[in-house]
Amino acid sequence: MKFYSKTDIGLIRNENQDRVWASYLGENEEAAVLVVCDGMGGENAGSCASQMTLDAMRDRIMNGFRLNGSRNFIRNLLITSVTAANSLVFDRARSEPDKKGMGTTCVAAVVYAERAYIINVGDSRCYRIFGESMQQVTKDHTEVRRLLDLGRITEEESKTHQYRNRLTRAVGATRDITPDYFEIDLEEGNSLLLCSDGLHSYGDDAEIAGIIVNNPASKCCDMLIDYALANGGRDNATVALLRY
Repeated sequence: MKFYSKTDIGLIRNENQDRVWASYLGENEEAAVLVVCDGMGGENAGSCASQMTLDAMRDRIMNGFRLNGSRNFIRNLLITSVTAANSLVFDRARSEPDKKGMGTTCVAAVVYAERAYIINVGDSRCYRIFGESMQQVTKDHTEVRRLLDLGRITEEESKTHQYRNRLTRAVGATRDITPDYFEIDLEEGNSLLLCSDGLHSYGDDAEIAGIIVNNPASKCCDMLIDYALANGGRDNATVALLRY
């Protein structure tokens, strides 16, 4: 099990409000954790929200994770790490006028014993890559996704819809947060990709999968960032890749 990560400011932004963290868990590197956050808000506020969320989750997960913990234990650890971060970001946004309205997306995965435990808020995504296929595990919390689910727009319309970047859920945006939670099995050779919308909004799933499948994992993060930049790069772009 190897993992890699990279973040890039992109071609037009003045600040990178994305954050990424990847680490082994346990003394014998039997487990790993990946986290990607994409901040939103005014100058410095988005960076503050994403950094606070990452720091809070890192503290909870590093201090709370234990090998041989049950599936329910890992699930609760992920959920409480996100909800604790949400409270911190929400309270700071209310107490500091220049941070009003700040928030962040968050997607995180703990990989342990042939299983991935995944949580998300917002539109940063987790994909599983197996064989030549790429499956989106998470579901975007966006206005466009809601309209798609209601059948009011088509997939093709969603790509250029005026509300495609409008989040319906974000860490720190409301006092309470309900993250989505998923579990999937992993087999040898599978890959897990976590990314901000600075990648998936500027690329094609099949092309992204092709980069991951056809190249060494150690080179993929650089190649994925280059791919996002070549396709416009109008946003911060962040990726974390685990090869199982």
